[in-house]
Amino acid sequence: MKTVILYLTFLLMSLFSTAQEVSGITITVTTPNVTGDQGEVIYGLYDQNTFMKAAPIQAAKSNIKNGVATITFTNVPEGNYAISCFHDTNGNNRMDFEANGMPKENYGISNNNMSYGPPVWADAKFEVATENIVMEIRM
Repeated sequence: MKTVILYLTFLLMSLFSTAQEVSGITITVTTPNVTGDQGEVIYGLYDQNTFMKAAPIQAAKSNIKNGVATITFTNVPEGNYAISCFHDTNGNNRMDFEANGMPKENYGISNNNMSYGPPVWADAKFEVATENIVMEIRM
């Protein structure tokens, strides 16, 4: 009986200690140059397989205050990622484009490497290792 009680006690203690552990890294992103406080800024965290191809691994929205938006992605495992964001001025939860394919709404990507054409993985990727990350994405 003592063995059963000790085993159950150990099991409960391990469950509580595991529940309190946080796995992964926190990435905090600030966009300091949003043009106006209307709408929201929508962010997506991508790996190489999903970047510009599929839904993000994590998504987040931020209200805008004085032209600044900030979000946090939590529990991000080690690996290579990219973040894109756009200013959803009309609240339809998607990026709007002109008839010629040019974006109607401002956008940005991690590493702030903006060029003509759609964002490129090699330009936007960054590594998540063992430290929390704080970054700025400009539109």
